[in-house]
Amino acid sequence: MSTETKPQETIPKQAQENLAFMDNVTMKFNKVVALKDVSFNVGYNEVVGLLGDNGAGKSTLIKVLNGFHRPTKGQIYLDGQPVNFRSPRDSRDAGIETAYQDLALVDLMTITRNFFLGRELQRRFGPIRVLDIPRMNRIAAQSMSEVGLRNIREMYETVSFLSGGERQAIAIGRATFFGAKLLILDEPTAAISVAETEWVLRLVGEAKQKGLAVIMITHNAYEVFDVADRFVVLQQGQNYADIKREDTNPKELIEIIAGRK
Repeated sequence: MSTETKPQETIPKQAQENLAFMDNVTMKFNKVVALKDVSFNVGYNEVVGLLGDNGAGKSTLIKVLNGFHRPTKGQIYLDGQPVNFRSPRDSRDAGIETAYQDLALVDLMTITRNFFLGRELQRRFGPIRVLDIPRMNRIAAQSMSEVGLRNIREMYETVSFLSGGERQAIAIGRATFFGAKLLILDEPTAAISVAETEWVLRLVGEAKQKGLAVIMITHNAYEVFDVADRFVVLQQGQNYADIKREDTNPKELIEIIAGRK
C-alpha cells in the first residue's frame, strides 16, 4: 500500500470528516464502464446500506475500496489521507475487513485456520517456527463465543459443516478481534434462514457498538433498514440516491432501487 501525506487544505472536506471517502471513482474493464464518477463515504462508527439492483455496481465499488481492483480514475481516502491499495491484503492491513458473498473461506480448513487466515500465530523451537495451534484455538473459540457461536464442538471442525450465518459470524468475529476499522459485508443475509438473518443483523449492531463502521451490500431494503444509519443507492454504475434512515422507509427504498423515484 502506498500513502501520500497531503496538506490538510488540499484534502476534500468529506475525506476529512469520514472514515473512508471515494472521490469520483471510475472503473473500466476494457470498453465496459462499471462505475462512472461515483463518490461514496462511510463515517466513523456508521452503518451504511449499499443498495442497488443486480449489475448496479455495488460489488465493483467495494472491490475498488478494498484493493481488489485499482480504479481507472478517482481517489480513495482513509482516515483523511489518500491511499492506493495494490491488493486486498493492503486494505486489510489498513483496517478494512471484507466478507464476500461466498465468504472466501476454505471449506476443508478448520474454523481456527479460517479465523487466522493470513495472520497465523507462530511459536519458535530453536530455529524452527511452527503454528501455535493451541493458542489460536483458544482465541478463536473465545471470539466465536463473543459473537454467539457457542454450539460448535471443536475449533478443529472444518467450516464445510457450518451454516451461512455461522460463516458470517466468523467474518464478523475476525474483524472485531483484529481491530478492523471498517467491516464490509457483501450480501450477508443471502441464502440463510430468517433466524440466522436476525442473528447476523444483531451482530452488525454489536460491531457498531464496538466502534466499527460497517458497509452492508444488499438489494433487500427491508432486511437492512433497521440496522443501517444511511442508504446509498447505485444505478448503472452511478450515484443515484443518498438517504438517511429517518428520511425514508423500506417501501420507498424499493421504489428508489427500482428507479421509480
